[in-house]
Amino acid sequence: MVRNMWKPTRRLGLASKLSSRPLSTGASPKPSRFRPCTLSGIQPTGVPHLGNYLGALANWVRLQDTRTADSHVLYSIVDLHALTVPQDPIVLRRNVRDMAASLLACGIDPKRSILFRQSKVPQHSELAWLLFCRTPIGWLSRMHQWKSKLQMLQQNNPNAAAITTANATISLMSGGDENAKLDGDENTQGLNIGLLAYPVLQAADILIYRATEVPIGEDQLQHLELTVMAARSLNSHYKKEIFPIPKGIFASSSSKRIMSLRTPTSKMSKSDPSDASRINLDDTPDQIRSKIRKATVDSSVGITYDPVNRPGIANLINIYSSFSNEEVAQVAARFATSGNKDFKEAVGERVIEGLKPIREELLRLRKDMGFVEEILSEGEERARHLASRTLRDVQKVVGLI
Repeated sequence: MVRNMWKPTRRLGLASKLSSRPLSTGASPKPSRFRPCTLSGIQPTGVPHLGNYLGALANWVRLQDTRTADSHVLYSIVDLHALTVPQDPIVLRRNVRDMAASLLACGIDPKRSILFRQSKVPQHSELAWLLFCRTPIGWLSRMHQWKSKLQMLQQNNPNAAAITTANATISLMSGGDENAKLDGDENTQGLNIGLLAYPVLQAADILIYRATEVPIGEDQLQHLELTVMAARSLNSHYKKEIFPIPKGIFASSSSKRIMSLRTPTSKMSKSDPSDASRINLDDTPDQIRSKIRKATVDSSVGITYDPVNRPGIANLINIYSSFSNEEVAQVAARFATSGNKDFKEAVGERVIEGLKPIREELLRLRKDMGFVEEILSEGEERARHLASRTLRDVQKVVGLI
């Protein structure tokens, strides 16, 4: 059981500011027997960065705080998805623990949400197999992220430059010719079945809890659409309402898209090799000041909000306004006559102040990882209880029991 010492973390005032709007995924389903359920997941990349917090996690907190008592809210650390690329086992374990502690520090409350590790709920993988058996290869080969992985392979491997998406998929699925090396066909080295098929596991992540809404980013819409197609396919084939049709929701325009501090035309990301490109939630005040001070901006005089021509300054305005609860126009007007140096100093101090309660709570939780493990274990028990009911229903429908 979670200890009584648990107290929700102070929220920074951001979660209440963010609102969500539904993302259309086709015709609205008729009212059904399914209990309202919100589910989302995050990769275990260690301590999240500022873009993760402002773009997603603050909205997660708002969602848990606004759902009714009869709703389920589940947040998953999707460690199985992390295995689609090589992982150092020691680093992966540390990243999972750091992500769990960070989510709690951001305000995820185990009394209102179920926080768990995906790998500890085996029903995800079991349902994924049942979905694999009804998912056409064509659905997966058309996924944007599969195409982007192939494009990266072509850029890094001259021998693969001429291969098409269809041929790469066929080659990967067939394992190349019978004389191919154990490492696979040279045209598909660096690709694996997991990269092709993980959207099916993602669909299982959602459907195993019969989630009715899924907080997502706009770049994940295609994955949700595949989930919708999978749910409709099984419902139609077996002529039963096995799954609800989940709706996607994402933060409204008041939630800022935070860009890299070094390359402000690209999203802030953990995949950037430069730590200076992002602000991590556990960065010290001095680290935050240094990173903001070195942020890429243009040399124009004054502060104006122009994302096209002045992306670096626009990014800093977005960051500042996210913590000051002001519109970007108000921030730009207040600092209109300031120089870049002064404005960067103001942004740095605002971020330091805003992230202080999260950083302090994160440092405290890192000293009590037994407590974090206790919360995860309880969440996983609750998640398995919900997932087992769904899996049993599906197994009955398809004839396994």
